[in-house]
Amino acid sequence: MKKSNKISYLQYVSSGLALVASGHVVAQANYPSKPIRMVIALAPGGGVDSSGRLLGQKFSDAWGQQVLADNRPGAGGTIAAEIVARAAPDGHTLLMTSMGHAITPAVYKLSFDAVKDFAPVSLFVQSANVLSVHPSLPVKNVKELVAFSKARPNEVLFSSSGNGSGQHLVLEMFNRMTGTQMVHVPYKGTAPSILDLVAGRVSVSAASTISTMPHVRAGRLRALAVTGAKRSPSSPDLPTISEAGAPGVALDQWYGLFAPAGTPKDVLAKLYGEVYKTANDAAVKERFATMGLDPVASKPEEFAAYVQKEVAKWGKLVREAGIKAN
Repeated sequence: MKKSNKISYLQYVSSGLALVASGHVVAQANYPSKPIRMVIALAPGGGVDSSGRLLGQKFSDAWGQQVLADNRPGAGGTIAAEIVARAAPDGHTLLMTSMGHAITPAVYKLSFDAVKDFAPVSLFVQSANVLSVHPSLPVKNVKELVAFSKARPNEVLFSSSGNGSGQHLVLEMFNRMTGTQMVHVPYKGTAPSILDLVAGRVSVSAASTISTMPHVRAGRLRALAVTGAKRSPSSPDLPTISEAGAPGVALDQWYGLFAPAGTPKDVLAKLYGEVYKTANDAAVKERFATMGLDPVASKPEEFAAYVQKEVAKWGKLVREAGIKAN
């Protein structure tokens, strides 16, 4: 995605000019004409919230219109998504959400279509979670975790932020790909799932870098690998799960920006252009790196195709594993 960003932005500007020539109403010059409501699918303080608020500030600085952050957490992000799905498609109501958006269609009974009812604007952040264990578990790497768990089926407990979360799915995938039978213990959020891991009430988790690494550095947890398809810039010495002994296991967390379906393409282009500038800002890159986040930008068509693949990929796993909402 990254290699084509400069070309894609120019293409989008050109497509906006083409709309003028064809007689269509082009909203780009007048957009935004009023404050923008940024509906954020998770609670304040997390990565999705921080990313949404940062983008909102950049939009406001660039266009002189206030961007109002509206956190609507709950039900795997579906509360926020429903608000935006039903909003006017004029670019003044936006959704900042996580990869949960691609998981919820298989977990929840939705009143909206997670693909058809949205106009993807851009992927904004990618990150890998960290597979970690409590120090009392006698394993130093992924291969040892596999061997230990196989020898003790249904005894090793792993925590997650909830049924159907990315933390849950990557370890369900781990079980399936390695033949282990670790037992899932869902929590209502990442923080309590990590607290119980640190306390030793569960033994394994695969939570975000920002939630995990402070405990690793303090010796309260042992990091084994990152969950992404490639190593994390913030923890380059940690191997991926796949290269460390569980081939094929990979999950990249992501955050992205959506608008309601039917939002004019030139408005999407203007939004994407500002996301692109933000993702390539050196100060933003440095700030995000401390949190284990990698800012990126992908034009709307690329993000739309990516979301559809994610819906299919994780939906298959959810159905096969029989995962239900909490």
